[in-house]
Amino acid sequence: MSTPPSSPAGRPFSLAARGLTIHRADRPVLVDVDVTLTERSRLAVVGPNGVGKSTLLRVLAGRLAPERGRLDPAPPDLTVGLLDQEPLAAPGRRSAGSSEAEAAADAEAATAGTVRALVADRVGVTAAERALTRAADDLAAGHPEAAESYDRALERYLAIGAADLEVRLDEVADRLGLARRLLDAEPATLSGGEAERVGLAQVMVSRFDLTLLDEPTNNLDLAGLDLLERWVVEHPGGLVIVSHDRSFLERTVTEVLEIDGHHHTATSFAGGWEAYRRERERAAALARRRYDDYVDERDRLKARAQQQREWADRGVSRVRKRPADNDKNIKAFRLAQTERLAGKARATERAMERLDVVDKPWEPWRLQLTIERAPRSATVVAALDRAVFRRGAFRLGPIDLELRWADRLALVGPNGSGKSTLLDGLLGRLDPVDGRAALGPGVIVGELAQDRDGLSNAAGPAGRAPSLVQAVQDATGDTIAATRSLLAKFGLDAEAIGRRPDSLSPGERTRAQLALFQARGVNLLVLDEPTNHLDLEAIEQLELALQTYDGTLIVVSHDRRFLEAVELTTALDLGGDPGVELP
Repeated sequence: MSTPPSSPAGRPFSLAARGLTIHRADRPVLVDVDVTLTERSRLAVVGPNGVGKSTLLRVLAGRLAPERGRLDPAPPDLTVGLLDQEPLAAPGRRSAGSSEAEAAADAEAATAGTVRALVADRVGVTAAERALTRAADDLAAGHPEAAESYDRALERYLAIGAADLEVRLDEVADRLGLARRLLDAEPATLSGGEAERVGLAQVMVSRFDLTLLDEPTNNLDLAGLDLLERWVVEHPGGLVIVSHDRSFLERTVTEVLEIDGHHHTATSFAGGWEAYRRERERAAALARRRYDDYVDERDRLKARAQQQREWADRGVSRVRKRPADNDKNIKAFRLAQTERLAGKARATERAMERLDVVDKPWEPWRLQLTIERAPRSATVVAALDRAVFRRGAFRLGPIDLELRWADRLALVGPNGSGKSTLLDGLLGRLDPVDGRAALGPGVIVGELAQDRDGLSNAAGPAGRAPSLVQAVQDATGDTIAATRSLLAKFGLDAEAIGRRPDSLSPGERTRAQLALFQARGVNLLVLDEPTNHLDLEAIEQLELALQTYDGTLIVVSHDRRFLEAVELTTALDLGGDPGVELP
């Protein structure tokens, strides 16, 4: 019997992906993508929304077979795990590259069993236990080669950390402030904040050689982000991370793989996040300069050849129509000069043909966002006077707050501290059980809710949400043509706008909601985790739009770079005691 590995992660390995190519509905998603990963890898995968980042993770994890290309793991028993940050995901909330079967499996897992069982399934322990049980049964039955199969199953069982998962999960739950009793609860009974801590717990207890993290920072509070960052830095195995949190990437990754949104190829950059940004800017500037130099030289030669042709044509015409005298020698001399000019023109044209053609650098779609402001509201936009709010067993307050015109307020605090409850109270959706809450006159609210379901709640035929284009048209009052044009500016094509809003990806729903802010005026803008599900360039465009927006702003976000960029005037921290459990 072989000796099981003493460490479940951190052993030397390599995973070479060569020529990975995948199409979806006859459109390329990944084309000839190469990447090599080792136990020291800290790789960020970046690119526009929908470019194929999650698809690449699924291929690396062995969940999706590429049409062309291959994976070469060494050793062959390499363990690879794909973890997303939404362990209780419902159908449609998984990454866009997930299959219907995977989404259905998630939905079933979220409504059955316990949190412990769900985590064990996600980190590969359940599968390892089943494989070991089958191998033990075969060994007891005396099947041929059963001993070798049992050795392999035992090695994987130990390598995946199955033997001490329960102990490690309890320890991690204590670190995260997650009550152990919740580990034995049904997943569907957990609150949003508890679910996020379970998502972080599953990452921290995983023991794969190579761990693939898909948007691990979404909805984590600052304490959770700090724990995740420390885990990434200290983790002994290889890591591949898809994230749009720039501060997180700056602190954690050592290399970047960028998937191109036009050619669907991938380019590797070494040296960490800041090195990637500098090299990307340098490469873009170089590409523009090479193209400009090519165009300048091509146009110069083209103009020169055209002028030489014109001189030659004029010379021939003058000699033939208005000869200076009848001297045949002079006439022949002038015709020869004209022919030389024509020869020079041909030589210039050949020089132009020999130029190395430089293609114009592709300009990707960029979110061009402006936020239309409605007429100014009253000076006091919203006010809380010793307000106390209750939601189930949760009690928040008393809180005093006066939000004035053009204030830029951040609501911060750990998950479960009451930020969503406070938002509902400020916006009049939840009445206080004590104290007073008031929304000022003339306030027109534009809200980007965390669940991005604002457009999904419009009722259509038979009680179903209408198509996206119909939902947006109903909200704005614009024509169909104007609505289609608006949504196209936000990267939503004909296929997307014809679907029901609740069938769109979170990123698509986010962009559709942002389109409403451009189409109709608001004077109180409420953004709840706005950077979730947006790609990096869209986040930067949102930051630029907010810098020119002069209405009142409320932001709930744990994205440190975003909070720095929006120039806040005040912050309300709901940290400390997140609320009181009522009897």
